[in-house]
Amino acid sequence: MLNPWLPAYGGVGMLLVLLAALAIDAAIGDPRWLYRFAPHPVAALGRLIAVLDDRWNRPALTAATRTWLGVLAAGLVIVLAVAIAWGLALALRAVPFGWIGEAILASTLLSYRGLRDHVRAVAVGLDAGLEQGRAAVAHIVGREPARLDVAGVSRAAMESLAENFSDGTVAPLFWFACFGLPGLAAYKAINTLDSMIGHRNPRHAAFGRFAARLDDAVNWPPARLSGLLFALAAFVLPGARGGAALRCMARDAAKHRSPNAGWPEAALAGALGVALAGPRSYPGEEVTDPWVGDGRRESDASDIRRALALYRAAGAILAAGLLAAVLI
Repeated sequence: MLNPWLPAYGGVGMLLVLLAALAIDAAIGDPRWLYRFAPHPVAALGRLIAVLDDRWNRPALTAATRTWLGVLAAGLVIVLAVAIAWGLALALRAVPFGWIGEAILASTLLSYRGLRDHVRAVAVGLDAGLEQGRAAVAHIVGREPARLDVAGVSRAAMESLAENFSDGTVAPLFWFACFGLPGLAAYKAINTLDSMIGHRNPRHAAFGRFAARLDDAVNWPPARLSGLLFALAAFVLPGARGGAALRCMARDAAKHRSPNAGWPEAALAGALGVALAGPRSYPGEEVTDPWVGDGRRESDASDIRRALALYRAAGAILAAGLLAAVLI
């Protein structure tokens, strides 16, 4: 059985591990001191992917060859990640209170607190001035900071918050719930592959095609769940609009260039009465996407803080749902 915890602890045990992992990440985030002695799992995967990209994605090869080598590279990275995680899970299963170790390992692959801190830094930066806001947002988005005004910086931060709530919290927990630590490791491997080689540029259009499509597939359920969590949070958060979040998802999610990112972004836009996405600039590329949401296009640091409040409420609902499932 792929998930070695279920026979020993049952579904309730798995939910407890999930809840503990989320609590650890929310409380302390990534233990940076630890990475002085051991590499972060995602960083280690990234180094392997970079080596494969350098050696196998050679311009002299045909597009078809590079496509198949991309499939092979993705398979190798995923299988290696799953094998290591499976071995760790089996070892922890043989140790008293090993579930605590699994929760700690799982928490290192979540980014709930880290995302909150990075987005909050953008709001703090904007309070100090546009240049400080641009410098802060450059850490979390790939667009050209120098071309962003206050509204552009604010929208970029909110879009990153919405998309990465799905990628960094909901999706890892979802795949952990399905397949335990091996499922979580497989998801992080796929997500890291997409972030490094799943680009539509000349270098990676063929080599990263499989990784990009696979990432779209594994994020399909969590993205929609993330949008629903934002909508539920909007029903309980003063000043937010739950009904508008649901309507905006139904109307605008499909407008987004990503088959998944549009769901949490549309929910956040509808809940807060702002417009996201739209025209924007990346290095070497001008994007003329439609707007998601029909609210205000002029956003500022106060809107980032409203988005963070919605994010915290969505995280609390997620944790409450896990706790309720344990107690029922």
